[in-house]
Amino acid sequence: MPRPANAPPVPPHPLLIPEADEVVWAGRFPVQRVRFRFRKRDGTPSAPLTWELMRRGQGTVILPWDPVTDRIALIEQFRLPALAAGEEPMMTELPAGLVETGEDPDATARRELAEETGLHTDRMIPIGAFMLMQGASDERVHFYLAQVALQDEDGTLGGLDTEGEETAVVVVTAADAFAMVAGNRIRNAPAALALLWLQVNHARLRAEWTE
Repeated sequence: MPRPANAPPVPPHPLLIPEADEVVWAGRFPVQRVRFRFRKRDGTPSAPLTWELMRRGQGTVILPWDPVTDRIALIEQFRLPALAAGEEPMMTELPAGLVETGEDPDATARRELAEETGLHTDRMIPIGAFMLMQGASDERVHFYLAQVALQDEDGTLGGLDTEGEETAVVVVTAADAFAMVAGNRIRNAPAALALLWLQVNHARLRAEWTE
């Protein structure tokens, strides 16, 4: 089976002692079976390990915030893995998506914001880049805060029909969004992380973005 372009061998590193690296599933998100050892702190090799590695690549998460009205646009969409985990499948999230080959994460963020909410932004700043499942996947996600003008978007439907998506916009105040995180009513880590970041930086950014 030819090796998919999005499942290259794990790159060399002084801590890695590779033994085997094979693609065992070549679907949309390839899976590699990697046999290896790593160098422990005393320099000796670890016991042999075999890990399955899902290659999801890079993604984006966008927090749409109107600093004038101090409101946030969340989305709701059906998530099969949430149902499999015993969670409510209609998850409250933030717009997000995978970075296409050759695409800049900034461009991905703007595209996903428009596709999933119908919103556009003239000001967007990076929050940071984070691993979501460092024990199982190479997915690294770029988080952004986007300034938007929120009017009557609540209930707006978005998503691409070609991808079987349907997203519904839910507009809440920043205070309500922060309370949702505090009350564990935001049940996915990317949205919670982004909202916690905004809560920490809220007063400073609102003063800067509304002056």
